[in-house]
Amino acid sequence: MTAPRILHEGFAGVIGNTPLVHLRRIESGTGCTLLAKAEFMNPGGSVKDRAALAIIRDAERRGDLHPGGTVVEGTAGNTGIGLAHLCNALGYRCVIFIPANQSREKIDLLRTLGAEVRPVPAVPYNNPDNYVHQSRRYAASLANAVWANQFDNPANREGHYTTTGPEIWRQTEGNLDAFTCAVGTGGTLAGVSLYLKEKNPAIRCVLADPSGSALLSYIKQGEPQPTGPASITEGIGNSRVTANLAGAPIDDAIRIEDTEVVHTVYRLLREEGLFVGSSSGVNVAAALTLAHELGPGHTIVTLLCDGGGRYYSRLYNPDWLREKGLSTS
Repeated sequence: MTAPRILHEGFAGVIGNTPLVHLRRIESGTGCTLLAKAEFMNPGGSVKDRAALAIIRDAERRGDLHPGGTVVEGTAGNTGIGLAHLCNALGYRCVIFIPANQSREKIDLLRTLGAEVRPVPAVPYNNPDNYVHQSRRYAASLANAVWANQFDNPANREGHYTTTGPEIWRQTEGNLDAFTCAVGTGGTLAGVSLYLKEKNPAIRCVLADPSGSALLSYIKQGEPQPTGPASITEGIGNSRVTANLAGAPIDDAIRIEDTEVVHTVYRLLREEGLFVGSSSGVNVAAALTLAHELGPGHTIVTLLCDGGGRYYSRLYNPDWLREKGLSTS
């Protein structure tokens, strides 16, 4: 009897090669083509599966992670979820330090996946008790353990340079004028931009930034300075320039306010049937802004980073939105 053909090798084998979705109703009136990479279709549910896999494979290649070892990370949620899935699939222990102000859905999911979750107070990066610093110290205290260090580990952006960027180029057949996405670690925007600019330097690569982040100021003025009140978005925006973002060929930045984030998320749901998280709202809102700036006839690509199921208690909770002074209309 012939053995069935194996198409993919486990969880890691189905990360990437996500579809490119035409946002036909969202783009209406712009004269542009808006395309969004459906990263919520990765097996762990987000774009961060790519970074998690790249970081683990890099640690294995360097000989820093051995069978039965531990992967430790400080994360706002999605990278931790990807790491937890992969640690289960590859035989590692997973320990996650997470800011306590993140959505309950993410924390519960991490625990369901078997990760040891350590919620810590949400404090600025310059505080030694910031979740990133706590995760680093804990990893250093263990034998056969690695600190994923997603913000400053170049394996993160290399993973997007070797997968996400080439996929976009192939799926558009090189016919795109701009790429935009938000930044948390910087790995996605940097890796994709590096690849696309190598293929065609004229492609415009633009950072989409939520209120309260310092990165719009960094791109436009050369120094990271937070502007505006803190955003409701999770996992994006930053007060510093990470090693992954530094030196990336970014042409411009667009600031997206929370009112626009929520409006765009609900447009995606009601007009396109796409149930996504707040970072996707930032990305698509930025793509719309770019469409108006560039004018008709251009093709703009962005990302739908994760699904909406991780945000029921906030983004999809009318009472919570009203408390924040936000409306879905």
